[in-house]
Amino acid sequence: MSFGDPNNPYGQPPQQPPAGPGYGYPQQPGAPQQGYGYPAAPPVSQPYGGGYAPVQMPGITRAAQILLAVIAVAHVVIAAVYAVALADWDEVVLEAGIRGGTDAEEFADLGKGVIVFFIGLAAVFAILGLVLLLQYAKGGSSVRVCSIVYASFAIVSGIFALGMYGLGLLIWVVSILVIVFAAKRASAEWFRRPRY
Repeated sequence: MSFGDPNNPYGQPPQQPPAGPGYGYPQQPGAPQQGYGYPAAPPVSQPYGGGYAPVQMPGITRAAQILLAVIAVAHVVIAAVYAVALADWDEVVLEAGIRGGTDAEEFADLGKGVIVFFIGLAAVFAILGLVLLLQYAKGGSSVRVCSIVYASFAIVSGIFALGMYGLGLLIWVVSILVIVFAAKRASAEWFRRPRY
């Protein structure tokens, strides 16, 4: 057996030409790329954190909007209950036997002032809720943030309405749901969408 026999299984393998960069081989740093196929497209910059821009309001955002309406209506009811209490205040004072004297009158006036304050507070909350509710379709990220802050303050206002036929508990639950729904990613994408 000779060493140069091409059919010898124990012989030296034949030499092959060195492979250069091409199809199937990794590119060397600094080596120019060979053009196979189509040229690469330029990178596309996606505004608003990705390529997703919702066209229709997501269901979770719509739910937050509806729950904001529930909070606003609840505050209208609270204002009405306080207004009825204010109208009946003089009768309640007379039935309690508080008559004459400057201390009694000052106490009665202080009670009226507290009720008027709560009527005004409930009316302001109802108006703010209505304004936010109407901004959901065209508003930006500030509407989302204001909804979260509004619902947080509504939780506090629900404390003063706990004794009103369970209205305070309803406000608490609905406010927590508004905070959760407005903080979701789908809601954030809805309020960051491009508006033309």
